[in-house]
Amino acid sequence: MRLGVLILPEHRLPALTEKWSRAEGLGFDHAWTYDHLAWRDLRDSTWFAAVPTLSAAAMVTSRIRLGTLVASPTFRHPVPFARELLTLDDLAAGRLTVGIGAGAEGWDTTVLGREPWSMTERLDRFAEFVDLLDRLLTDRAVTFEGRFWSAREARTHPGCVQQPRVPFAVAATGQKSMRVAARHASVWVTNGDRAHEGPPLPPDEGAAVVARQLRLFEEACDAEARDPTTADKLVLTGPRLDSGLQSLATFRTVVEAYAAVGMTDLVVPWPRHEPPYAGSESILEQIAAHG
Repeated sequence: MRLGVLILPEHRLPALTEKWSRAEGLGFDHAWTYDHLAWRDLRDSTWFAAVPTLSAAAMVTSRIRLGTLVASPTFRHPVPFARELLTLDDLAAGRLTVGIGAGAEGWDTTVLGREPWSMTERLDRFAEFVDLLDRLLTDRAVTFEGRFWSAREARTHPGCVQQPRVPFAVAATGQKSMRVAARHASVWVTNGDRAHEGPPLPPDEGAAVVARQLRLFEEACDAEARDPTTADKLVLTGPRLDSGLQSLATFRTVVEAYAAVGMTDLVVPWPRHEPPYAGSESILEQIAAHG
């Protein structure tokens, strides 16, 4: 199983440089950051934008893959976002994976001064957003008139370093979003049951939830005439799924549980001094040395 780490976009230089460089030095396969205008209880804390953060990370790393977990249509338009992504892919020398999801209710939505979209509209917008983003990053000129998004003679020269475009890691847990993932994803992403409230699920319960979701993804692939083995399967631990960072033994239990149900990649949060994700960074060194 490949291992990744999620680093919140809260660090100024040189702490940003140190953490992203260290993630590569510790041997993680990929490193990610959230793409929000602000996030949960950290809304009034230091918080920086995802794309500039990843741009800085690209400048201090050379091997590790970098990406968003996840960007959404909540406050983005696919045309300028496509331009940012091809620029970031160039800065990272082809190491970018763009994680995309439907978004959720919350401050990211209301801060723009509009009423939150219904679940149906959010999912419909998500599907159209991903379809158009795919075209923008693949074709050199795009004109598109959809229900929610438009593009008129949009250009994306010089194109992505990775061809035909940067890979998409699509977060999906329901049937509609699963079809989007089946059509476009190089990586299917889940962070567990979005309806779950309470402490993160232990590895056995979390793996059972993820296994049921994986079956839905496989069914969506069948409907799209796609072989599901052509997509990687990534589980993001943290708010809903226990990362096992209490000790090396518990982490190994987490890895074994998700590998057993067919997941190919596991992402854990970088431990912080305080919640959320409170813990000791020393566990990352233990994982690197013995994991």
